[in-house]
Amino acid sequence: MHIDMPTRYDVERLAAARDPHSVTVYLSTSSVPAHSEDNQSRARSLFSSAVEQLRQGGNNDAVAAIETFLDELLGSPEFWFDMGRSVAIFVTPTSILEFRLPNDLEDHVSVSDRFAITPLLRALTFPNAALVLAISQNGARLIEVTADRPAEEVTVPGMPRDAASAVGLESIGGRSASGRLQGDEGRKVRLTQYARSVDHALRPLLNGNSLPLVIAATEPLTSIYRNLTGYAHLASEVIEGNPDELTPAQLAEAARGVLDRIYAADLVALQTTFEERRSNGRGTTDLSDLARAAAFGAIATLAVDMDAQVNGAVGDDGALTLDGDTGQDVVEEIARRALGAGARVLAVRRSDLPENVEAVGILRYTI
Repeated sequence: MHIDMPTRYDVERLAAARDPHSVTVYLSTSSVPAHSEDNQSRARSLFSSAVEQLRQGGNNDAVAAIETFLDELLGSPEFWFDMGRSVAIFVTPTSILEFRLPNDLEDHVSVSDRFAITPLLRALTFPNAALVLAISQNGARLIEVTADRPAEEVTVPGMPRDAASAVGLESIGGRSASGRLQGDEGRKVRLTQYARSVDHALRPLLNGNSLPLVIAATEPLTSIYRNLTGYAHLASEVIEGNPDELTPAQLAEAARGVLDRIYAADLVALQTTFEERRSNGRGTTDLSDLARAAAFGAIATLAVDMDAQVNGAVGDDGALTLDGDTGQDVVEEIARRALGAGARVLAVRRSDLPENVEAVGILRYTI
């Protein structure tokens, strides 16, 4: 499975983009290589729908440019051969950007003056994928974990073979040439050097990544690696036990349990914080209040129903209009403005929201 996870910067850039000919396509895909032709066939149908919509209101040059981008993508078999569970495609007459995602997203085509971003937010909220670092003094492995495919070990250039070779010794239990490092003290110093070498090898692969990284290790390596890595998405829960005794499949099964608990804890924390803030006027589910708060940059955390669609418009002053065929979704507009003001924005199932509403906002201050 090939996954191109968007970063927050990617989503913010897409949310802020404006072009009168902006095409968004979300396509559910199979990650089985043998199904690549089916992926292409269904993509061709959605692309045709987008082009037809463009022709109804766009100029010929813009339509031709977008159609060329889409045809070139369809004509790239290597792209369709190695997929995630869905693909998001964003096209204007001057650019095209694609993300192969680990989430199940419904087929969707949007032609507007801005991109549809709510489904993409789902990939950031719950990626359904992780990386596992299985590290012991005997070696380190990086395992890619996805929702429905066998776990795969990732080749990491420069990964040290084991702790001893990383520090240039036959054994990390002995003393240095000077004799000053020995016993538990010397072993811990050498394990720290080894862990730093592993971290340096991983940095090029983790740079720009947003997948959770789960450590599978025993002490003291668990704490050593946790204290020196700079990766922002390191999971707090550890897969305990000797990782040398666990297969990639066993590591993946344990990591999926960690992911489930991370997501469940996030949702509980969201609901708890919302209830606490609502009592003093800093939590709301009212779309009018949320629109105004988004315009003022007052939203700290916003959770939206990923399937909600409320037609209307949000003015520059935050005034909400629900009447008229504006071609806009006010829930997404609120999310767009909240993102631009630095809010944390989550796309969740409606059943995960308090009171089964379209959106929930936790505010920085009362409005």
